[in-house]
Amino acid sequence: MALFRRRRSADSTTAVTAFWDAWPEVREPLANAVESGQPAPAEVADRVTGLVKGIHPDLDWEVGRPPEQKGGDIEDLDLSPDVDPSALLEQLAALDDPSRLTGGPTHAITLRPGASDDARIMSERWARSAPSDDQWVFQPVRPADHEKLTSVLTWDDHELDLSHVSVSLRVNQSTGKIEVGVYHPDNMFLPDDVRRGVAEHVTLLALGEDDVVRWIGETMSLDEPPLDPLPPTSMPSVARQMADLLGGANGWVTLEGAHPLFGAVRILVRHPLTRRDFPALSLYVQVVVPFATMDAEKRPIEASEAALGDLEARLEGVLGRNGALFAQKTERGERHYHYYLDPESGVLPEFEAQLVDWPEGKVKLRSELDPDWSWFNAFRRQYRRELGS
Repeated sequence: MALFRRRRSADSTTAVTAFWDAWPEVREPLANAVESGQPAPAEVADRVTGLVKGIHPDLDWEVGRPPEQKGGDIEDLDLSPDVDPSALLEQLAALDDPSRLTGGPTHAITLRPGASDDARIMSERWARSAPSDDQWVFQPVRPADHEKLTSVLTWDDHELDLSHVSVSLRVNQSTGKIEVGVYHPDNMFLPDDVRRGVAEHVTLLALGEDDVVRWIGETMSLDEPPLDPLPPTSMPSVARQMADLLGGANGWVTLEGAHPLFGAVRILVRHPLTRRDFPALSLYVQVVVPFATMDAEKRPIEASEAALGDLEARLEGVLGRNGALFAQKTERGERHYHYYLDPESGVLPEFEAQLVDWPEGKVKLRSELDPDWSWFNAFRRQYRRELGS
């Protein structure tokens, strides 16, 4: 097996390194700004802005308190197949004892990629290379913050109690996006630009930056209360329902068919999937694994089925957050896997090692840097009608 490795841009590597080299010098004045509730000194702010723009010109930044983590409800648990088991155990423990999620870092610096996927990729690179710091959280994107939805917001000298906000939510079936209407009793007294900014800010607090990009098509400020008002904190559950509506079981769609010459074909595709789901994964790896024990339709059975399942579990364990399976296709006595990995993680050799001693035939593997996910997009484009996209 041969892997063809490419390096990412020297400019982006240098810019991220430059930021963390400068971090010890700007850390304290930024912490003082958070503690005082005042902007950072102009020279510090200008320096940080220059460093951040060097990473990607579409990035902005902010400092503040990290979102308060609460125990939450059972409905808030992340039960997706890719969830880190230790994180899930921590969530379960917090349901009984929310204090276990307190006492952490008191400051946060957040990069703001907005709608730019390229900027989001670089903000993830920045966060993954951050130094250990028990006082700071390094956030590659602004997360949801429901605590602030009950606070007073000051926007262009207007004070608004966000606990009085209600929203309308409409799913646009043709676009697969949610249209949000935001109502506050003071809307009638506010200029249009303030109303628009507040509506977008409420949506951001409710969902976080990534989910706004994933799921929100339009955000409007309402003159009148919605006919069916909802609290803004209901937006995440509606987004999850959207994902379930568009996708398959646990985020996977299964497609099955038959070819008159080649037998049965079975395809698994992760869907829906956007660049926001795995921003650090840009190394495409295709693995073709033959199997020996099969039925008349050339599908794996018995020992081969068990061996493939064991191999998949080992590969998943090796990758952790540094890679993910995007699709697989089984036909003609072979299973084709389409993975994406983080090329900076160092996980590649260990991933390859899991495939070396496969006993049922010669494994084929190829890879290339693919930050636009061109290979996966071409693969799923073949099944666009079945996926409803």
